[in-house]
Amino acid sequence: MTTTLDLLDKLIAFDTVSKNSNLELAAFVEDYLEQRGFAVHRITDPSGDKTGLYAEKGPDGDGVLLSAHTDVVPVEGQSWTKDPFRLTREGNRVYGRGTTDMKGYVASVLSLADRAEASKLREPLKIVLSYDEEVGCVGIQQMLERLAPMLGQPRACFVGEPTEMQVAIGHKGKAALRAICHGQNGHSALAPNIVNALHLATDFVSELRSLQKAFETNGNTDPAYSVPYTTLHVGMLSGGKALNIVPDRAELTFEYRHLAADRGKDILDQIQAAAERVSASYRPRFAEARVEVEQYNAYPGLDVAETEAVIAYAQKLAQSNATTKVAFGTEAGFFSELGIPTIVCGPGSMEGQGHKPDEYLELAQLTACDAMMDRILEDLSL
Repeated sequence: MTTTLDLLDKLIAFDTVSKNSNLELAAFVEDYLEQRGFAVHRITDPSGDKTGLYAEKGPDGDGVLLSAHTDVVPVEGQSWTKDPFRLTREGNRVYGRGTTDMKGYVASVLSLADRAEASKLREPLKIVLSYDEEVGCVGIQQMLERLAPMLGQPRACFVGEPTEMQVAIGHKGKAALRAICHGQNGHSALAPNIVNALHLATDFVSELRSLQKAFETNGNTDPAYSVPYTTLHVGMLSGGKALNIVPDRAELTFEYRHLAADRGKDILDQIQAAAERVSASYRPRFAEARVEVEQYNAYPGLDVAETEAVIAYAQKLAQSNATTKVAFGTEAGFFSELGIPTIVCGPGSMEGQGHKPDEYLELAQLTACDAMMDRILEDLSL
């Protein structure tokens, strides 16, 4: 535990909020792993300001993959009573931004790497650290082209998002979209004669709400989720420049989070059809009226069949007999799509501590994670 806590103390001190560079943290981890015999590869983002890492130690083979992200969410606007970038221990908790999401897991992985230095591995230990996960799993998507050939086909992947050390076998997929609504400019005194872009936008929102209702009442369900159906959510709506001007443009940003049983392409087709219905209703008055929908980001869900061997393997290592599904998204779906058996399991509670002021991690959770790492090392060793 001392080694893991020391490592967590160092990791928390790096301010890797997604808007910032993670290069200093990456350099620390790279040097740390190389000193312990790992081959480490940088996978730098197009700007050069951030990098992911892939590290491997041991003979050629399938092995086990441990995956985490290095970025954290912002602290601005939150009421912290402690320095968010300094590890603070009080009783059986340690406080700091990222303790739960997810530098506690990263510290445990690095502690395992330290113990692996003295072990003779019969299979490789593989580690992936990404960037920009908190802004829509952007980093792993940029890394995949170079990363996939290096990974091979590990027999198991553990994504260490906080699950209170339960074995999570599913989460919803997500897509982020924007809609640009085009109407006419004009003086508000003549508003009834002019196509208002905000009217297109609000009509489109009504269409999205109807689609949401259809998923809720008649769609597929999965009782493992607290919200057991596919959801649509409008997060932002803007338009107009002055009260006395009819706006010719409005923009809304929205998302859908979907069950595995609801294909993203089918949902997008329904959204596009809704946009066309709204557009068509205004074209008799203004031929250029339209709602343009663009999907600008997406990540896959995770849905591990109850019969897959990786579940029993993970339960044995985590000492947990149950499985769960989580409400939040992770990078696990990307590894699963590569054909790698993948589960989510890590210390801390996203609901209880993640993204909140005075974020903390129970030391018992970190101890349990270290114990799982010991079992992984034992399984990989001669």
